[in-house]
Amino acid sequence: MGEIVGAGLLAHVPTIVLPDDQRRALNNGLESSLYSGLLQLRRDVFDVLRPDLVIVFDSHWFTTVEFVISAAERRHGYFTSEELPRGMSSVPYDVPGAPAFAALVGELAAATSDCWITPIDNPHLPITYATTNFLSFLQGPESWISVSTCQTAEPHDFATVGRVIRDAIEASDLRVVLIASGALSHTFHTLRTLRQHEAADEIHIYSDAARAADHRVIDALERGDHAQVLDELSSFAAVKPEGRFGHYQMMAAALGGRECVAPGRRYSEYENAIGTGQIHLWFDRPDGGWTKEHS
Repeated sequence: MGEIVGAGLLAHVPTIVLPDDQRRALNNGLESSLYSGLLQLRRDVFDVLRPDLVIVFDSHWFTTVEFVISAAERRHGYFTSEELPRGMSSVPYDVPGAPAFAALVGELAAATSDCWITPIDNPHLPITYATTNFLSFLQGPESWISVSTCQTAEPHDFATVGRVIRDAIEASDLRVVLIASGALSHTFHTLRTLRQHEAADEIHIYSDAARAADHRVIDALERGDHAQVLDELSSFAAVKPEGRFGHYQMMAAALGGRECVAPGRRYSEYENAIGTGQIHLWFDRPDGGWTKEHS
C-alpha cells in the first residue's frame, strides 16, 4: 500500500533560479530565504525521505475542460519561459515520469462521479516553471509528474481531484511527496512601479489586505488548522491567491481536507515577489496519520 510521506506549499518564484549576483541585487544585496530554504529542504527532507514519486500541483499549468496529469515515460528538453524569457532561457530538464501511476489516476477518475482527469503522454506536452524551478534544488532519482489547475474548476472539483489522487497513491506501492506549487496572494505591482518593489521584505506586498490575509492563512497552516483555510477560501479569494489556491486545495484534499491536522513548518520567511505573497511551508506526516481521526 502506497502512502504520502510529506507535502509542501512551495514558492516557485523566478528569482530562485537567477544567478546569485542578480538574485541578491534585487534584494538589496541580501539572499532570499526562498532560495536558501529549498537547499535546506533538500538536506532535511528529500535526502531523508527518498520518495519514489513527487507530484506537483502546478498553478501555472492551466487547462479548461478537465484536469490533466502528465503521463509520459520521460519529459526532457530545454525550457524557456514565455512569461520571463530573459530570466529562464533554454534551461535543461530531464524528468522521469510515472505512466502507470498516471493511468491509475485516470482509471479512478473515470469511475468517480463528476471527476475529469485525463492522463496525457504526448512527448511535446509543454512544462511550466512552476514544476521546473524546483528541479535543480530537489530532484533526485525519483519520478516527477505534474497535475494541471483546471481554470473552470470550483472547490468541489479541486477536492475531488485531491481525493482521487490520494486513492491512487494508496492503491499503489509508492512513497509519494506532494508539492502545491504556487503563491498566496497574487497581485503584481504595475509595470511603472514594480521595480520599486523587487526586494523580499513583506512591506512590498501589494496591499495591507493581501498581507493580512496571507498571514492569516500562514498562521492557520502552522497550527495545522487546514479546516480554517478551506472554510475561508471565499474570503481569501478577495486578495486573488494564485490559481484560486487550487494547488493548495488539491494537496489539502489528498491529505484529508478539513480533517488534516499536519502543522506546517517554515522553510522560508514570508516574502514579497513584486507584490505577491510567497512562502515555503512543509508538512511532515504526523506519527498517527494525516487526519485527526488517525492522530
